[in-house]
Amino acid sequence: MTAEITVREGGPADAPAVAALHADSRRTAYAGLVPAEALGDGLPAQRLEIWELRLTADYGGPEHTPVLLLAEEPGGAPVGFAYLVPEPDGRVLLDNLHVRPGRTGGGIGTRLLRAALDRAAPAALRLEVLRDNHRAIAFYEREGGVRTAERTAVFPGGHEVTEYEYSWPRPAHRS
Repeated sequence: MTAEITVREGGPADAPAVAALHADSRRTAYAGLVPAEALGDGLPAQRLEIWELRLTADYGGPEHTPVLLLAEEPGGAPVGFAYLVPEPDGRVLLDNLHVRPGRTGGGIGTRLLRAALDRAAPAALRLEVLRDNHRAIAFYEREGGVRTAERTAVFPGGHEVTEYEYSWPRPAHRS
């Protein structure tokens, strides 16, 4: 049930909470899909450094500035987030959509995806997902995503995995 969950725009003060949630989610969702070293002990510090940079960088104006959408429970506990990055081709990359482990399947991801689609409008939204992340793929397809590309992602140590691109070409496409 997500009735009490709210979605708001995040900022620099949210970096530690987002980084911790991101590290936990990656370890859960990507175990066995990416090299173990990509999910190791250094992951929390790496995620914190990345989120502090992302949320404080100057992107040269609002039309180029990424947006963090944060899903919260009453009291402000973060349970998920989405990160939107405007692209030079006019589309918007949904660079991350993560829900706290143990809270997936309850509508939080749907709420975040719909908020991302609304925020990206009128631009097309796209994301990249690992080919073997079957749960995420099923979710994106249920939510109207269309597979539009396939490519190879390279992880630390040169480990390659296949990823798919999913797109929502027009906001009106959603139901």
